[in-house]
Amino acid sequence: MAQYMLLLYDNPANWAKLSPDDIQKAIMKYHAWGQKLKDKKLWVASHKLADEPGKVLRGSGNQARVSDGPYSETKEWLGGYYLIETPNYSAAVEATRDCPHLEYGGTIEVREVDAMASAASSKA
Repeated sequence: MAQYMLLLYDNPANWAKLSPDDIQKAIMKYHAWGQKLKDKKLWVASHKLADEPGKVLRGSGNQARVSDGPYSETKEWLGGYYLIETPNYSAAVEATRDCPHLEYGGTIEVREVDAMASAASSKA
């Protein structure tokens, strides 16, 4: 089984338009979807990120330049992730199709975790 990161991007302004009741309903949908992944033995981990853009460090030689992130010109931020295990990319994409994030206008990037790098880091 391979591991896949589901990177959830969205525009925080869209969430600000929702009523407290609608936000609570959305949270319940995300929890139910996560439970569905757990029930299917696909779920490995997940976290919602804080509602702020974070910081970006860019290297240049021996210097690191720090800026507010991710990019000043983008409206979408990485808001959270799921880590799942499936046999292949197709299965990962299929497992993601009913994620409530899409219902709320978000974007989900599916990326395979490099098995060689994962194996090396787990031995350290």
